[in-house]
Formats: sequence, C-alpha cells, structure tokens
Amino acid sequence: MESPDPSSKFDNAPRKFIPIVPVLDGAPADSSEEGAWGELYQAHQKIYPRSVQGIFAKWRWGFVFLTQIIFYCLPWLEWGQRQAVLFDLGARRFYIFGIVLYPQDFIYLTGLLVISAFSLFLFTAIAGRLWCGFACPQTVYSEIFIWIERKIEGDRTARMRLDSQEMSLEKLVKKWYKHLIWIGFSIWTGFTFVGYFTPVRELGMEFFLGNMSSWEVFWVFFYGFATYGNAGFMREQVCKYMCPYARFQSAMFDKDTLIVTYDTERGEPRGSRSKKDNPVALNLGACVDCSLCVQVCPTGIDIRKGLQYECIGCGACADVCDTVMDKVGYARGLVKYSTEHAMQNHWTTAQTLRHVFRPRVLIYTGILLLVVAVLFGSLLNRKSFKVDVVRDRASLARIVSGGHIENVYRLQIMNAVEKRQHFKVTAEGMYDLKVMTDSEDLIVESTQSRWISIRLQVPYDSAMPGSYPVKFFIEASDDDQKVQDKLEEKSVFLIPR
Repeated sequence: MESPDPSSKFDNAPRKFIPIVPVLDGAPADSSEEGAWGELYQAHQKIYPRSVQGIFAKWRWGFVFLTQIIFYCLPWLEWGQRQAVLFDLGARRFYIFGIVLYPQDFIYLTGLLVISAFSLFLFTAIAGRLWCGFACPQTVYSEIFIWIERKIEGDRTARMRLDSQEMSLEKLVKKWYKHLIWIGFSIWTGFTFVGYFTPVRELGMEFFLGNMSSWEVFWVFFYGFATYGNAGFMREQVCKYMCPYARFQSAMFDKDTLIVTYDTERGEPRGSRSKKDNPVALNLGACVDCSLCVQVCPTGIDIRKGLQYECIGCGACADVCDTVMDKVGYARGLVKYSTEHAMQNHWTTAQTLRHVFRPRVLIYTGILLLVVAVLFGSLLNRKSFKVDVVRDRASLARIVSGGHIENVYRLQIMNAVEKRQHFKVTAEGMYDLKVMTDSEDLIVESTQSRWISIRLQVPYDSAMPGSYPVKFFIEASDDDQKVQDKLEEKSVFLIPR
C-alpha cells in the first residue's frame, strides 16, 4: 500500500494570502488586523511655526535684512562706469569692486572656499549650527515666505483652521494671493541672481522688451522655482533630509559647544499649574508643559528631548520659553544657549565662555586668520597684468635669413586694471639673443587681453643643439611712460640638430 503524499491533503484546501508585515523601529507590530501593511516611510505632517518675539528672533530678522539688502542691492551698485560686482562668464572676467580677476586667478577662489570652510568649522565648534539658524539661504527665505503666509492667512491657529476647511471662496482667494506673491518674489530673486552674471540694467531692459536669451530665461525661472519650492513647500525637509551639514555636524561638536539646551534638572517633572500654585508643593519643575517650544520650532522638534540633528540652533524655543517664564514669574533660562559641561557642572556664564574658547577653537581661529592674511596680502601685492607664454607649435625652430635660428612664441597679455597700459618685452638667457616684435608699442586696453607674437633669434653657431632656458621680461607702463609693474616668465629656446 502506497503511503499518501503529505502535501496532497492541502491540494484542495482553500488558500489565504498572509502578507509579511515589516515592523518599523519604535512602532509595535499590529497582529490584530489580518493583512495590515506597515508603512515604509513616515507620513509628513505640515509644520505651522508660531510667531515669536525675543532676542534671537531679532538677531534672525537682522540677518534676514542684512543678507537680502546685500543680495538684492549689490548688482545695482556702480563702480566707475560698470557694475560693481559682475561675473562676466562670456568675457571670462570677474569684477569685484576695484579688482578684476581672470580664470588664472582661480587660487583666490580656492582661498575663499578655505576661509568659508574654516569659518564654518569655527562657528560650529563655538555655537553649533549658527549658520543654519541665522544666515543660511534656506532659513532666510523660509522666514520670508512664512512671514508672507502669516500676513495673508494669519498666525498658526488661523492657518491650521484654514487648511482643515473645505474649499471656499475665502480659502481660494487667500491661497492664490499667497502663491502669487510667492511666485513674484521668487522670480525677482531669480532675476537678481542672473544679474550677477549679466549686467543687471541690460538684463532689465531685455526682460521688459522680451529679448532675454534662452539661457537667461532658464536660469531666472530655475532659480526662482528653486526658491519657490524650497522656501514655500519643502522648508524643514531640506534641513532634515537634503542638507549634508546636519549629518556631519556632530563631528565638530563636543561637550563645550554652545547649543540650545533644555535644563532638565530644573524643568522636570513638568506639568501645568496655576500661576499662584507653588511648584515645590506640587512636586513640579519649572516647565509648565505648554508645548510652545514645539509650536515655534521651524523643524517641529521638542527640545526637551535633548539635542537632535534636526535642531538648526535658531533659538526660537529659548525666546518663547523666556516669555512663558516671565508670565508665570519664574527665572528665565529654562531653555537657553549653553554647553553640556556647563549644565552638568552648573557653571556660570563666565565659566562657560572660558571653556568655549578652548584649544580647538583657538587653532581654528589661528588658521582662519592666517589664510585671510595670506589672501588679502596676495591681493594687495597682485600685479596689474598677467602673461601666458605659449610656444608656436607650428614652427618650433627655423633658420632665417642672416644666419640666425629663430623660435616663435605667442604671449597673452591680460590687463588686470581699468586703465590702458603700454608693454615692453625683453628676453635673456643666451648669447646675442634678439627680441623681434611686430610692433614697437604694445598697447592693451582697460581690462582687456591681447595675443602678441614674439620671435627670438640667436646666431647659428652660438650654441650646440639642444634646449636652453630663456626668460621673458615684460614691463608695463601708463600713458605717461611711468613704469607700473614688471613680470618675469620662463620658457625654452630650441636649437635643432
């Protein structure tokens, strides 16, 4: 007798698909409902920051005004007969007030990036994410867009109520009005950005006449769209998920870094109470659990849970907490800028500041000051012109009439000042070396460049075949024949076999 197949009894049995439910960190598995699926991503909840007044809010708005006045007004500032700050990519010249830079001046951009990096390290080591909370373009434009939203739709409660309502004429008008102003402001921002690369007055005329080039139109609307999307919709999502600074900032923090801190020892246990109640009798700390610190936070975190990477250090929670402490009659500073060591050891403000300026900070400061000094020293000693020497590859060496060997060179002379200069070229390095040019007076106009042909000749029997080093000496003078600068460039002279 054959033994039955163990799986045959399930052939005709009804089957039921039971999905595998992933369990997220911190979320309990729900086995009560069959077929329930776990969420792969946490649903985003819109944050409605409450308006706040205080010292940090004033500093934040001060930086908003400062940065935007510089950004929007600088392209319209004139320097002589040109735009004060202009990055002319077509002509490959960068004008920064009285300085004219060429692509060969890339070292100055490198120095500027080094200064920016060490400034970021220094500020982060001293007081955390100061850049993020007060001067970052994402923070600045988010503040502006939220201010516009608040003026049109109202404060936090009014905005939440408006969003929860069904569509109505009032809601439609407010929403469209808000987005219309957002879009106009964003396009103005994009236009200003492009105005740093195209003379802004010319760009304005082209804009109104409809003669803007396709690239200018693209960058105006691209930068405007980025401003509209990041500041109007993404906001804290950029800081939490897109900005890399939030991820590696902890590498620059230590326990003597000033951060926005909640005084757990003083605030706990938290709880609501009447202003007349004695918190000691109720066994309560100073925190009244009003949750205003969460409501004003632009990234929606609870600072009472400790330092979190989402915190941008804007100090809004410290401002609103001080306001609440004033109302209930408690001392300020339940939420404040402090350090972990200061909170643990109960240091005074003076003790805290002494530990903030520690060796790490002093090293960053020293390196930063050194780089700044070197950069500005280099700018102050910068020559009024630049020269590139290029050998003529079509004719490396040739014998010309008169029994001479000739090498041909092409010199690019770049005038780096805003006045006309006269140039004289000489050379040395070989016996009886002669310099031949097509013109006696080599003139290069203001901030222009010019290619000139230079021929060096030596007698045929003056040297053995081979390569010999030579030096070019270029002298610049003004219209009054007063020498302004001198440069020396090296090359080689070839004698064929």
